[in-house]
Amino acid sequence: MSKLNNTRKRKFSNGVKALALISGGLDSALAVKIMSGQGVEVVGVSFLTPFHGDDFGKRVKSLAEQLNIDLKLADISEDFLEMLKSPLHGYGKNLNPCIDCRILEFKKAHELMKELGANFIVTGEVLGQRPMSQNKRAIKIIEKEIDFAGLIVRPLCGKLLAATTAEKKGWIDRNKLLDINGRSRKRQYELAKQLNVSGYGAPAGGCLLTDPGFSLIVKNLLQSDMLDISSIDLIKTGRYFSIDNSFKLVVGRNNEENLKLMELAKGRDMIFQPQSKGPVAIGIGNGGDESLKIACKIVAYYCKPARADIKVSYNGNEKVINSGKISEQELKSYRA
Repeated sequence: MSKLNNTRKRKFSNGVKALALISGGLDSALAVKIMSGQGVEVVGVSFLTPFHGDDFGKRVKSLAEQLNIDLKLADISEDFLEMLKSPLHGYGKNLNPCIDCRILEFKKAHELMKELGANFIVTGEVLGQRPMSQNKRAIKIIEKEIDFAGLIVRPLCGKLLAATTAEKKGWIDRNKLLDINGRSRKRQYELAKQLNVSGYGAPAGGCLLTDPGFSLIVKNLLQSDMLDISSIDLIKTGRYFSIDNSFKLVVGRNNEENLKLMELAKGRDMIFQPQSKGPVAIGIGNGGDESLKIACKIVAYYCKPARADIKVSYNGNEKVINSGKISEQELKSYRA
């Protein structure tokens, strides 16, 4: 976990501190505003996983600055990947383990809450907004998995839920919580104008595991027992091909991706480069002679001008294969 930003010189009226989960979206920003409006000192935390967009860290930092709160960035990638292999409560429409993800985040937040001396946890959840994780059934499931459910405050829909410890102890006023329900965001947008909140992200969750195409690639890596942080960085960058169960290929689409793939390549990876204008590709796993030939043919397919005899080297100049032309149909057979 990173260090907190410099403590902001701001006075709070009631001596109560809360730790808010900051997603970069509007709902979490509004939750912070509502709590701050009750005199609560709010510290933010954003959890980092490999499945956020590249701008996630920058976006949440910017939002925290606008909200005038300190922010802590906590990398939970390793724990998340372990959970993703076999989530207790399953996946959503794609490969998104929303309930198990929320349980993991709450457990990490509870640890940090105690470390910071905060009194409770705040989230921007709204009942009925997300089909898998933001409904009463999901909340009950989550509460069974944790022993501090009473310390989680949901300001945007708090009036629709049982009173929390924060309300019972008088740390916050339940009458000032809201009763927002459903997928419409009209009330949130109106509230954003009233509270002068801006700089938040789009309503979509921002998790790449909700994307059907990306989920298929992750599933392929999981089935091959090849999913790790390094492989995720690669598949976020270029075209993905599953040559066989033990060898995968990621091919750059343009010069920017070519350069990034070169930066991301680890010592164990294989670097494929054509001896003409074309893409860089990174091979991961253990490739036999036939797999390496197929990988070279795929690289050659994207070279310009298109020829049937393009030479492709891998691992520097150790090996050079005079690649024959691969058909589009065969090419598609290696896509996840």
